[in-house]
Amino acid sequence: MQTSDIMTTPVVSIAPDSSVYDAAKLLTEHRISGMPVIDDNGDVIGVVSEGDLLRRVETGTETQRRSWLAEFMAPTRELAAEYLKEYSIQVRDVMSAPAFTVDHAAPLTEVAELLGRKHIKRLPVLRDGKLVGIVSRSNLVRALASCAPEQLDAQPSDEQIRDAIAKDLDGHRWAMASDGLIVTKGVVHCWGVARSEKERKAILAAAARVPGVKEVRDHMECPGFFSSM
Repeated sequence: MQTSDIMTTPVVSIAPDSSVYDAAKLLTEHRISGMPVIDDNGDVIGVVSEGDLLRRVETGTETQRRSWLAEFMAPTRELAAEYLKEYSIQVRDVMSAPAFTVDHAAPLTEVAELLGRKHIKRLPVLRDGKLVGIVSRSNLVRALASCAPEQLDAQPSDEQIRDAIAKDLDGHRWAMASDGLIVTKGVVHCWGVARSEKERKAILAAAARVPGVKEVRDHMECPGFFSSM
């Protein structure tokens, strides 16, 4: 799947000269937690989210006054930026910028990597530089929900199940040798040595996800004196 397969459209957006009150109303009315900020040329110049509106003088949630020493030591640029977030009425002053974006044809691995690395919840989706959608963590979760395996028309043979598990384990340094896999009537028996508890669980998880597996039985040893690699 690629980004365009799971993105949300149409996109609720706002202009940078709009008020923070309008932004709050849009977020509330559409039950969203953030939206792109679009300039007159249709370019995404930022994102305004609930997090950007948490500290506001109107609600009494502005940052508490520092001690005189902390105030004196703080960089003036930081103090000014803090004031804008809490007192300015224009979206352009409170939005997070620049906006991190993703192309509509980007693979979902890129989306997940960006969301995780940048510690953000959503990404505007662009096609030829223009906004066409938005993709969020919830979109990825919905995509996972749609990937649940379907009921098989026919139960695969034990040999097919064993081969599929061996293929999934192949190339992983933590994996057990394939000769430790025994499949009987859809029940997988895992024999061998796992060097750590995490590796044992990973092996069992690899076996359990193969279509046709009815049960996974753990016969592996996990000596405590082995250290994880």
